[in-house]
Amino acid sequence: MLELFLNSYNKFSDRNAFCIKDIYYTYFQFAKIISKIRSELENNCKNEKLIAIAAFETPDIETYASIYACWFSGKGYVPMNPNNPLDRNVAMLNQTEIKTILSNGDDDNIKLISKILKINIINTRNLPEEELNLDIPNVEETDLAYILFTSGSTGIPKGVPITRGNVASMLDAFSQLNYNIDETDRFIQMFELTFDFSVFCFTAPLSKGACVYTVSSEGVKYANVYMALENYEITFACMLPSILTYLRPFFSDIKLEKIKYSLFCGEALLSEITSEWSKSIPNGKIINAYGPTEATVFCLIYDYCEKIGVDNYNGILSIGHPMDKMNAIVVNEQLEQVDKGAIGELCLAGDQLTSGYWNNSERNKKMFFKYKFKDIEQIFYRTGDLSFINQNNYFMFVGRLDSQVKIQGFRIELGEIEHFTREYTNIINVAAVAIRNKQDILQIHLFVENYLGNASDIEDYLKTKIPNYMIPSTINIVNNFPINTNGKIDRKKLFELIRLKY
Repeated sequence: MLELFLNSYNKFSDRNAFCIKDIYYTYFQFAKIISKIRSELENNCKNEKLIAIAAFETPDIETYASIYACWFSGKGYVPMNPNNPLDRNVAMLNQTEIKTILSNGDDDNIKLISKILKINIINTRNLPEEELNLDIPNVEETDLAYILFTSGSTGIPKGVPITRGNVASMLDAFSQLNYNIDETDRFIQMFELTFDFSVFCFTAPLSKGACVYTVSSEGVKYANVYMALENYEITFACMLPSILTYLRPFFSDIKLEKIKYSLFCGEALLSEITSEWSKSIPNGKIINAYGPTEATVFCLIYDYCEKIGVDNYNGILSIGHPMDKMNAIVVNEQLEQVDKGAIGELCLAGDQLTSGYWNNSERNKKMFFKYKFKDIEQIFYRTGDLSFINQNNYFMFVGRLDSQVKIQGFRIELGEIEHFTREYTNIINVAAVAIRNKQDILQIHLFVENYLGNASDIEDYLKTKIPNYMIPSTINIVNNFPINTNGKIDRKKLFELIRLKY
């Protein structure tokens, strides 16, 4: 992982590594910032294996340098959005026993967290210059690269530890795909650093000597993405499928001839809109990538090509086949492989897979299992996604086993929203459902039975407990929930109520 970056630095130190808010930073300038943060970590945080990084919605150059400084000093990082609810951030830092936060300046939320947990804050902008130091530390593949926290149904975020070996395997497997990428390429980076897709969006280009162009979170995000694609003549576009929904009305006017690759990940990619998008990037290859956080960004790949035919199911594009040193199987409820064409749960194994959730043995027992595949016993992870293998030997995405959904690329357990709603209202019958609106955008709608207060009170409380992307689009107070024949809440009828109402 670090050797790839060091190779880029040695070959292309005078080329641009980042463009952030129209300011360019060369590989040499980036390395100098890394070096001064690294020096601070090595001098004052010697015994700390994990460092928190304040990951604001629009990261600056010091934030990206902080990540590499952690890696070059032999440490892992935990990204934390200071604007997320205080309770959530405190829970994350408590779980990882963090002692230090790297931040790019004064922030009231960071100061409050520091005061509550007695955590040290290092202001990365105020550090003195240091001699260049890109010496690779003595580390193991099993050492942590980062821990990302995802939604938890109990209200407690789940930590997903990813090792240096996991990240290196992801980069190597991507390289094995033989896409034509070099130091002249321009990658777009539109994601918060708390979202694992961001890891690929800066490590992959920096491993090739290419330049990373970041997108501001200020204003209208999809408009910023389009302007970046056009103005910077992006050649490698990493995006969420939902971005296409917003851009769709303008497809006829969009002609991005410089794009060589358009890679999508984080949500189901619809075949129809993909076909339309392909006409806006006449020289580009479209790639559909799949993978949970637990398998290091993405680990299945499908190259879209209308000329030779398109694999889709219910209008959703295939998620393809496993990347190098990854395996995928489809199993039944007994965790046994099913025949080709049969629908079951998609499970993953291989070099990109995490060893398990952070300090969560109970969930590890539930989500990981041993299975003999290709005559070798391997540890597989249960994704919770329904899938099958089609006649062309591609994996097809069918849907979710549980109530977990993705909004804006972030994985959300609807049970977490329900948990905090029950906590506030003291009402058992609550239900969060995710439905696509007329613009084909997935939205969350919350139902609460016989609540005497105002829906706005519930919304205000949820904003103190969960990130903004998890806040329901509507909160509906109903007299009685519809019940199915099993005595459970009939969610299908809730879907119908939403469609009729909105």
